[in-house]
Amino acid sequence: MPGITLNELIARGARRLQRAQVFYGHGTDNAWDEAAALTLHALGLPAAPRAGVVSRRRRVGKVGQRCVREILTRRIRERIPSAYLTGVAWFAGVPLHVDPRVLVPRSPIAELIERRFAPWIEARRVRRVLDIGTGSGCIAIACAGALPRARVDAVDISDAALTVAAINVRRQRLGRRVRLIKSDHFAALGGATYDIIVSNPPYVGSPELRSLPPEYRHEPRVGLAAGSAGLDSVRVILRQARRHLRPHGVLIVEVGNTEGAVRRAFPRLPFVWLQLERGGGGVFLLTREQLGTRARRASIR
Repeated sequence: MPGITLNELIARGARRLQRAQVFYGHGTDNAWDEAAALTLHALGLPAAPRAGVVSRRRRVGKVGQRCVREILTRRIRERIPSAYLTGVAWFAGVPLHVDPRVLVPRSPIAELIERRFAPWIEARRVRRVLDIGTGSGCIAIACAGALPRARVDAVDISDAALTVAAINVRRQRLGRRVRLIKSDHFAALGGATYDIIVSNPPYVGSPELRSLPPEYRHEPRVGLAAGSAGLDSVRVILRQARRHLRPHGVLIVEVGNTEGAVRRAFPRLPFVWLQLERGGGGVFLLTREQLGTRARRASIR
């Protein structure tokens, strides 16, 4: 029988990626899953969030093998994240369109959304959600799926990002429940209040930004850079979130490796740092009431 099996082709690609020492972290965390995503795309086969479901028996001829080699070569030589090469990233079980106008969705907040924010808030009482820095719309769309009674406002300062988010909202048929708004944080929201405010804002400081693997250079800088210490966006969110939270509402923010800087900058805030089963730290939670004392408000001015 001509050709080689799909499984063998993926394994061959994984070995190439390992030898090239590419960086994983834009939707996959290992060479096998990365090679599987690229291989399936190159062959025009249905993608899946996990490579383990790929058939091991299908055989691939010379033309297909060449297509796979070409996309792997681009991944290695240009260090383009695989999600940009395939145009698809999975978030909370949802396939999303992505391109270099937005960050590749990868927030650990996905796990919290899949749990419907339990045990931190009763999902049945959530009516309004705000997603700050929506990018591709991944968090807003996942929230709408997990909380079917809720309406979601999704804000971003980037017109380009909102264009991509609109594609994803339309594909998921959520146009009546997810509203996209151009806004610098809370600026365009007036007096709107929410049960949940969630954000994966820019949080990379200048020194860390310079040291990131080359894959990050393909992502929009506005989605990563947050001043010298990585705190520019977080400061705005902490300063203004309380007035936009309803009683017993919660604020959930991912700050990644900037967690230590956040702790040092805001020592009076009683952050709850969430432990997530699938990994990925640097996600904190605060209630409206925890943001509310005069001393704490003073500490975030």
